[in-house]
Amino acid sequence: MEALAHPRQTERLELLHSFEILDTDREADFDDIAQLASQICGTSISVVNLIDADRQWFKAEVGLGLRETPLSTSICAHVILQDDFVEIPDTLNDPRMKDNPLCQANPGLRFYAGALLKSDDGLPLGTLCVLDHEPRTLTPLQRDTLRVLARQVVAQLEMRKALKGNKLLRQEIDHRVKNSLQSLSSLVGIQQRTAVSDETISALGTIHSRIQAVAQLHEQLYRTDGGPIINLKTYVEQLIQHFAVMAPSRVRLILEAEDCMIPSAQAVAVGTLVNEFVANSFKHAFPDERGGKVFIQITRGSAPNTVRFTCRDTGVGLPPEAEAVQGGLGMLIAQVISAELQSDLQVDTLPSGLSVSLEFAIAASDA
Repeated sequence: MEALAHPRQTERLELLHSFEILDTDREADFDDIAQLASQICGTSISVVNLIDADRQWFKAEVGLGLRETPLSTSICAHVILQDDFVEIPDTLNDPRMKDNPLCQANPGLRFYAGALLKSDDGLPLGTLCVLDHEPRTLTPLQRDTLRVLARQVVAQLEMRKALKGNKLLRQEIDHRVKNSLQSLSSLVGIQQRTAVSDETISALGTIHSRIQAVAQLHEQLYRTDGGPIINLKTYVEQLIQHFAVMAPSRVRLILEAEDCMIPSAQAVAVGTLVNEFVANSFKHAFPDERGGKVFIQITRGSAPNTVRFTCRDTGVGLPPEAEAVQGGLGMLIAQVISAELQSDLQVDTLPSGLSVSLEFAIAASDA
């Protein structure tokens, strides 16, 4: 006997599909629940079963060896029309099941107990059920445990859905922030080109670098859903690609980096330093059509959970009479970034170029 459609079938199916769980790979969280249900109830079969329009699909199963079966032979399709919990001690004594080929087979499915997987508004998605080849009954403790485990399945589904919603919201926010920062960056660039005072031009250039660093960060967050933690190597690669377009033809940009996951706030600080150093190298390190290279290096630090970051060029270096730590606004910004990262700034200026490096501890994420 084939089950009737649920009275709220359209709503039910819309809700089921909104979880985007059908036809996904097996996952330990659901497999563990099915395994525990089978062990506690002492049955050879246990299934996390979702009832689709024309099939029942198993997110997890023990003892069955299938991922789906037609709805025409589904016991659970009948159960979702009933109360929260259904137990059938002998399926051949139930008028809904006695002509079911799965129950009539040898050995057939003779025992069934299922707890509904039910949404907050009462719509059934499927069941967590246990089955066996011999008639039997569950104890009160086994029934209660099956109900609790069914609620855990629904909690897992709801959590997955909520996380996906948060991901999409975060991506939209990052996208909008990135676009807004790019617009602001363009305005600052216009102001910088029309400014007269060298001090104003330098200050606007610094602001422009900071905005670009944050904009590139949000670009990465939007593309990768990195959340509060991002790969510093990938982030700096994007910054390098941005600068490569503006690099003098005689100057090469080279990134030597290891994968390193750090909080986005620290990444912005590093990105600002990259922007400032590269821009100043392009402007001052290679006069008179001189060629050269600008290196950005990211490695593990000398202590656990630290990062060593170095910017180096093969240009003319700072003038001999200049104190390294007072080499203009760029060095002042480097000092500020160093303080922000709670690290010591190391500056080396030689005839063969300028090197700025620092080592910082990876901060704990707030997330």
